[in-house]
Amino acid sequence: MNFKTSLLASFVGLVFAAPTLAAPKNIIYMIGDGMGPAYTTGYRYFKDDPSTKVVDPTVFDSILVGMAHTYPDDDTVVTDSAAGATALSTGTKSYNGAIAVDTHKEHLETMLEVAKRKGKTTALVATSQINHATPASFASHNESRRNYDDIANDYIDNKIAGKLPVDLMLGGGTKYFIREDRNLVNEFKDAGYQYVDALSKLDTLNKIPAMGLFAEVGLPFAIDEEPQRLTKMTKTALSLLENQNDKGFFLMIEGSQIDWCGHANDIACAMHEMDDFAESIKLAKAFVDNNPDTILVITADHSTGGLTLGANGQYRWERDVVAKVKGSAGEIAKALAKTKDVKATWQKLTGLEYDSATELKVKEALSQGPKALSVVVKEAISDASFTGWTTGGHTAIDVQVFAHGKGKEAFIGSQNNTAIADKLIGFIKK
Repeated sequence: MNFKTSLLASFVGLVFAAPTLAAPKNIIYMIGDGMGPAYTTGYRYFKDDPSTKVVDPTVFDSILVGMAHTYPDDDTVVTDSAAGATALSTGTKSYNGAIAVDTHKEHLETMLEVAKRKGKTTALVATSQINHATPASFASHNESRRNYDDIANDYIDNKIAGKLPVDLMLGGGTKYFIREDRNLVNEFKDAGYQYVDALSKLDTLNKIPAMGLFAEVGLPFAIDEEPQRLTKMTKTALSLLENQNDKGFFLMIEGSQIDWCGHANDIACAMHEMDDFAESIKLAKAFVDNNPDTILVITADHSTGGLTLGANGQYRWERDVVAKVKGSAGEIAKALAKTKDVKATWQKLTGLEYDSATELKVKEALSQGPKALSVVVKEAISDASFTGWTTGGHTAIDVQVFAHGKGKEAFIGSQNNTAIADKLIGFIKK
């Protein structure tokens, strides 16, 4: 056999050997909404120990395997969360606003639905309302992400082989699940679900099916109230799912509010959301290490805000400025509007000096209302930290793909976001 023949034989052997590899039993799919590469880079600097010369790696660095293209099925190039999540859940690109439907508004089967049909236990965890665009695109179908009540109804009405689609749900959204026209929480209780309505009661959940709704809409920002609320929900979900079903489980966990902080151009808010997401990843990674028949895949649906580290022509980014901020811009604005000592409150919550130029801006904003005051806060922190933003919306930049555990090799390289879904659905169907 000559060299060319030998090489061809080896290649053919690899091609035909790959499909015979056993698929992981458990799927953990984590989506950092809005988490473009600048966010993971910023987080590395944000968490770095300044006493060491080398910048310390984070959990993201240890499992990076590739990149994904995020464009929707139109000519805009820039996706929204609904189209992005639809691609990541179904393997099919659609229009902005679509919830697991194609461009003709026909239903697309999601990987959660495939998992349910295969007998796996299914779970959704999010810091947004649980019927927000990303989780919704795994368990419901709607022509518009804004139809929150109809999407919530699908969590009861969208039966899979006669069963409710999601066995475990943790997030926000009581506004949509307890309504005058329909009380879905009571319907879930009647179907045998445990229910809790406060994070402090999370540990009382001891079996599946279960549901926890911890806010009227989305949970408060990590920087403002509970810094590790996603981490706590992730811990509970993994504990409940372990050994739940001999056919395994499908779990989607979304760091929803990375995106919300990005839309607000609030860098301190974003870094605290990244920290909560990173701590959740550590738990998932440890679960994979202890349960090797599991794959963990992490990506983003898009990047938000056009975040840059370095701005205004200066070659610097001041992570210590960001680290000193004690609240989201919105909450700091509320505190400034209520206080009698604006200077002291400003210095305490922003960590910035209250010079004459700042005083002038704050006084003018105080007369205009909380939104204007919030803008002053955000701009001051961004300017002092040399953080740049290009938009209050999304961007078309490629996002990172991370993987750990059984089958991680399948996600190496540059790929369409639909390819991630195709590969995971392929694992579930085996």
